Amino acid sequence: MKIIICGAGQVGESIASHLSEEENDVTIIDQNQERLRKVLDHSDVSGVEGLASYPEVLKQAGIDEADMIIAVTQSDEVNMIVCQIAHSIFSTPLKIARIRSQSYLDPRIEKIYNSENLPIDFKISPEQEVSKAVSKRLQIPGAFDVGDFVDGKLQLIGVICEEDCPLLGVTTRHLKDLFPELQMNIVAIIRSGEVLVPRDGSEKMEALDRVYFVCDSSQISRCMLAFGHEEKTANSIIIAGGGEIGKNTVDILNEKMKELNISIIENKREQANFLAEVFTNISVINGDALDQDILTEAGIKNTETFVSLTNNDEVNILSALLAKRSGAIRAVTLINKPSYIPLINTLGVNSVISPAQITVSSILSKIRSGSIKSIHSIIEERGEVFEARALESSNIVGKPLRTLKLPKSICIGAIYKDDEIIIPNGDTIIDINDIIIVFAEKKFVKKLETILSIRMDLI
Repeated sequence: MKIIICGAGQVGESIASHLSEEENDVTIIDQNQERLRKVLDHSDVSGVEGLASYPEVLKQAGIDEADMIIAVTQSDEVNMIVCQIAHSIFSTPLKIARIRSQSYLDPRIEKIYNSENLPIDFKISPEQEVSKAVSKRLQIPGAFDVGDFVDGKLQLIGVICEEDCPLLGVTTRHLKDLFPELQMNIVAIIRSGEVLVPRDGSEKMEALDRVYFVCDSSQISRCMLAFGHEEKTANSIIIAGGGEIGKNTVDILNEKMKELNISIIENKREQANFLAEVFTNISVINGDALDQDILTEAGIKNTETFVSLTNNDEVNILSALLAKRSGAIRAVTLINKPSYIPLINTLGVNSVISPAQITVSSILSKIRSGSIKSIHSIIEERGEVFEARALESSNIVGKPLRTLKLPKSICIGAIYKDDEIIIPNGDTIIDINDIIIVFAEKKFVKKLETILSIRMDLI
């Protein structure tokens, strides 16, 4: 497929890498030569330097033959204009735009996004997606990653096997014997930077393993307890950063966790005053999250969770570490630069939120075929978990799983059949229209397409 990506920032770079690895013809546009060169050096894509909203620049990028355009520049207005030009002049079939301003996402103007007015087929809002991700982490303490599937009936949970984890030395096969009543299945283990897919059940869990499992949403607490995570949901949190992500997060928490005591630290006085007017039920402090006195004023010694959501990675990292040293039990931090994530995992920060990773997952879920409903990229983008519907043409339908000879880096974690969650074994048979939750290591995503006979390339 021919795909044009407008914007060579972190999101544009990540999506270009994903799509080029799946053997698509990708061209990326950006005004900044340095950013453009960085993408070209690391991915098998073409590049055009210029402003993406100019028709002549789009034409140079090959818009006449493009099947899709993805506009993820820093400007909402440029992204909108790109989609309009692609539709009106070049008749591009699929148009995706990143929209960050909440004014453009107001439900009252949703009706303008159509082929007659503003032809954007899918809108991606990083701030909204990140806020949802933050709230999920806070609702499941002890998890460093959380993903929803089958309308929330199944969840993907990432946990760390701590030094005192009761499952150390236990094989994944024996885990099922220990907890036969739990609808849980381990789909991936990250150990020393390597991804292990414990399909044969012989892999033993080790200290500091990062384990991903899928489970029935009603059994999350019991599954976490099995891994030694008995953390209670926080009664109080401090949020550093009262921008759009921080504000959206408070909105969600006020709805989902009504008894939660929330404080916000915001460095800009005008924004702090605005937040104080909007949220009369929370404490808003104007100050620097790196100031020990400000943390003390916010009540850090008696706070269970500290969440750093400023637009500065360094401030987020340092404030999270300072908060834990000052008494916070858990720290959740937002990191924009992917290169920082492996470092953060060694510093004691409990959970990392990557806007680029979340946005890429959202975009991929929009551009896959109708059989793919949800995609969740695991930490450091080492693999992806898909929610897919088994088609009549699929090679896996009607056969016991043990006869399918799936590659070792692909694992079917759960099946949703007739309103029932099934943790599969070798004798399990997938039927037409079953919903399957399947993990694939990044380099095997293309192979998964062939196995499932689902067009996981682009529409």
